[in-house]
Amino acid sequence: MDNFITKNHNDSDLYNTSSDEIWGEEQDMKLEDKVNHPAHYNKGTIETYDYIVDTLGEYESISYCQGNIIKYISRMWHKGKPLEDAEKAEWYLKAMIKLLKETKGSNWG
Repeated sequence: MDNFITKNHNDSDLYNTSSDEIWGEEQDMKLEDKVNHPAHYNKGTIETYDYIVDTLGEYESISYCQGNIIKYISRMWHKGKPLEDAEKAEWYLKAMIKLLKETKGSNWG
């Protein structure tokens, strides 16, 4: 499976982590994986999600993930691809859970 670059919040170096390692499960990789690695989000050297986490920081990125979960669930019945939108919401839910574990309650109100 392809690796994608993620930012270690405690270290300034970028490192490669497989998505299987992060999500703990084997993902079906299609010619274009529209859920885990959409081609239009991988035009540079870093995936868009990883750039956002790097820019906002882990704590602020929790809200970014939450917003995307709301977006995909809210419109899943209106675009003709409910399963794909549900899978995208699941992807962001897993990302949000990972960020919650990494922040270990810091800044939680």
